[in-house]
Amino acid sequence: MIRKARPRDETTQTAPLPVAPALAADAGPPLTRLEVRNLATIQMLDLHFGAGLSVFTGETGAGKSIIVDALGLLLGSRSNTDLIRTGEDDLLVTGFWNDDVASRRVTSQGRSTARLDGEVVTLRELQDWAQRRLTIHWQHSAVSLLGPANQRALLDRQLPAELGAYTAAYRAWTDARARLEALRASERERARQLDLLQFQAAEITEVNPTPGEEEPLQADLNRLANLESIAQGAAGAITLLSDGDENALGFLAEAVRSLNVSARYDETTAQLQRELREALDSVQAVTGELRAVAEDQAPDPEELARVEARLGALGKLRAKYGPALEDVLTFQAQVEQELAALTRDEQDAGTLDADVAALHADLLRAGAALDTARQDRAAPLAAELVAVIRQLGMPHARLEFRLHALTEPGAHGLSDVTLHFTANPGEDLAPLADVASGGELSRVMLAISTVLGADTPAVVFDEVDAGIGGGAALAVAAQLRHLAQARQVFVVTHLAQIAAQADHHYKVEKSVEDGRTVSRVRLLPPEERLHEIARMLSGNTSEAALRHARELLGPAHASADAAGTDPAAPEPASSAR
Repeated sequence: MIRKARPRDETTQTAPLPVAPALAADAGPPLTRLEVRNLATIQMLDLHFGAGLSVFTGETGAGKSIIVDALGLLLGSRSNTDLIRTGEDDLLVTGFWNDDVASRRVTSQGRSTARLDGEVVTLRELQDWAQRRLTIHWQHSAVSLLGPANQRALLDRQLPAELGAYTAAYRAWTDARARLEALRASERERARQLDLLQFQAAEITEVNPTPGEEEPLQADLNRLANLESIAQGAAGAITLLSDGDENALGFLAEAVRSLNVSARYDETTAQLQRELREALDSVQAVTGELRAVAEDQAPDPEELARVEARLGALGKLRAKYGPALEDVLTFQAQVEQELAALTRDEQDAGTLDADVAALHADLLRAGAALDTARQDRAAPLAAELVAVIRQLGMPHARLEFRLHALTEPGAHGLSDVTLHFTANPGEDLAPLADVASGGELSRVMLAISTVLGADTPAVVFDEVDAGIGGGAALAVAAQLRHLAQARQVFVVTHLAQIAAQADHHYKVEKSVEDGRTVSRVRLLPPEERLHEIARMLSGNTSEAALRHARELLGPAHASADAAGTDPAAPEPASSAR
């Protein structure tokens, strides 16, 4: 769980440092506070940060880079159980960016838990979040400059419009080309599918089934197949009704006649006689129809064949595409849709060639425009970088961006971009990856950060000053000071020239307490800062070293020296145990 602010000891704590206005308003929130627990030799650490330039100094072996290690964990660096303080179960690092809080816990079992504003997130989510707020230039991270993609990006970040236009053209061309290749790759399969679908559609269309037509057809078939039996039944009925020696019509006629006399005197009898006459008429009508049925005892072969064929065709469709005729019609609709899609693909394959060619021409134009913009910006940018690099202890340095045409358009242009460099007079320029030492890479990285600006509101440099001194050290300090006008800059350094330029000076100290090694980090008050600068200059705090330190620190300490007094020292805004 992310730890919020703890109660502070009034004798050793002060309010957090104010955020100086030097940080650009659009740069994003600065890192305002860092809490570290059980990391290496740190038991508990609570630091508040302000804007501008903050430096961390200390004796060799004091553990100055522990702060960088802590921030690295927030950036998603690989967790190592060796970082956990001996005897503890876990370590916890928490960073505060105004109201935003990020933390990472690592347990002795190797498990890592990341949180943003108290919510558990994946390590990748923490990394993505932190990388928008913090950049660390590790002691050896300048090697990222050796990658061609990073070298190209240095130039292309100056050309957002041209790069955006090329990226859009490249995406349109590759999408169209991929679709064309897919169509061509599946041409044989598409032809086979077309044949099958066309056959199925034609088979159903030829029969043209209608839902519900099978039942009446089946009834017709039953009738046509049994006409002889039907005729025989009708003939037997006719014999009983009219043609037999004794028949129904004769009995009905006799019954009507027998009621002639009584019907004259009785209305009920008369009504019954009338109903008998109606029955006689009905039987006579039925007998006539039965004669027609009895005479139609030979079936029509053509009609029988037509009905049988129709039922057979419908049954075949049901067997293949059914089970019901409604299912057959649904299948027909699907076939027609697939046919339409395949037909469009076939037509598209014929026209997509032209589209791909047109998009390729657009891509080449966008790529040429990007290369022109790169060429126009390359020399001025290289000159800006070289001007800074030469101030950083490499007075003969030269640097160029060179474009190399690709064999085919790439995702980032028609050309690749590489940095060529030399730090020595009389030497030919060569790829940066082949000729630059680690110290030279670090200073090139510093020049890039100061000329192009950092991508995040906070930037950390871990011993970027390795291997330099004298005037170069002053130049590095000036560049860091310049960068700190727009970004929050943290530097782990051993150079007094850099430490003297800081807005906030922290000292890392190591001691043994109760048999355990403990590291502390303190924000130095002015007089302690003076002694630390003197130690960094001469290894001691002699009067000469103190005088030199005052000169580096500027007028405030110089005037205090002349008056024989010490500047007032505020309470430190940090604590560590």
